[in-house]
Amino acid sequence: MEFEKTLIKLNQQFATKEEAIRYCGQLLADSGYVNPEYIEAMVQRDQELSVYMGNFIAIPHGTDEAKKEVLKSGITVVQVPKGVNFGTEEEPQIATVLFGIAGIGDEHLEMIQKISIFCADVDNVVKLADAQSEDEVIRLLNSVA
Repeated sequence: MEFEKTLIKLNQQFATKEEAIRYCGQLLADSGYVNPEYIEAMVQRDQELSVYMGNFIAIPHGTDEAKKEVLKSGITVVQVPKGVNFGTEEEPQIATVLFGIAGIGDEHLEMIQKISIFCADVDNVVKLADAQSEDEVIRLLNSVA
């Protein structure tokens, strides 16, 4: 799994989870990984089943029906130091790192698995959330790949 510097964004801030999901989708679209229609499918996916994974991470991705909108597999890493709530006011689920993914075929499953293994250790998530450069993010993520 290759990480592109242009798809890593540090110190972002979002008012809502939908805004955060759309941002991830737009990065993938702008970089030629997906058609713009995939962004709506990412929002729809979260409405059907939350993309919040615990340990302060969320993995926005499209619905199965939207696979036809994926041009090539890609992943974006978005750092949100102040966090964005993927839960409710009563039961907040704060994500400080977002992994927006688009996978051809079943490649998205492999991506989710690698991210989940890395982020199972909350210390790794803290390191990602505190990273000061795109290179540092790539180095951290590649340490498990």
